[in-house]
Amino acid sequence: MIKLKKMLLLILVACSINVFSQTKEDALRDAKLTSKATLNMDFDTVLNHTLPTVLDLMGGKDAAVTLLKSTFETMKLQGFVFEKADILCVSEIVNEQGQHRCVIEGFNQMKMDKQRIKSKSYLLGVYNEVDNFWWFIEAKQLKNTALIEQVLPDFKTSLVIPDDAVDVQAIED
Repeated sequence: MIKLKKMLLLILVACSINVFSQTKEDALRDAKLTSKATLNMDFDTVLNHTLPTVLDLMGGKDAAVTLLKSTFETMKLQGFVFEKADILCVSEIVNEQGQHRCVIEGFNQMKMDKQRIKSKSYLLGVYNEVDNFWWFIEAKQLKNTALIEQVLPDFKTSLVIPDDAVDVQAIED
């Protein structure tokens, strides 16, 4: 009987570790998918992976698509070009306040008006257990207390969320 209990415990631990690593891999996959969708102006995919309360604040999916299209068109008219968007890594996943969460580090490179802009930024990932994929919100938004109360009320986390970093360099012809 003791051997059976030990065997069941071992199987449970092994399965838990496997599920955990798959979830981290899923976070990386979904973040890369969303990053690529942003570059391709596939806003349906981007918004599918956007925290639903953020969509609500934007006035719903249709209003969000309109806003994103308008923003990207304006940026394009101003000469703003995305050169690169990479997802670098995913933090460990924590279970807190009834959610599985992680921090995703990303790197973007853009150019505009003879300047190259390189930025390291972060997303907070929240796992959608119903549909088995990750939602994201820009981590810098977590510092806006008025906004965060609307998006993630009573938000607390043990995750370390670094500040974004931006480097601007002149492009010489």
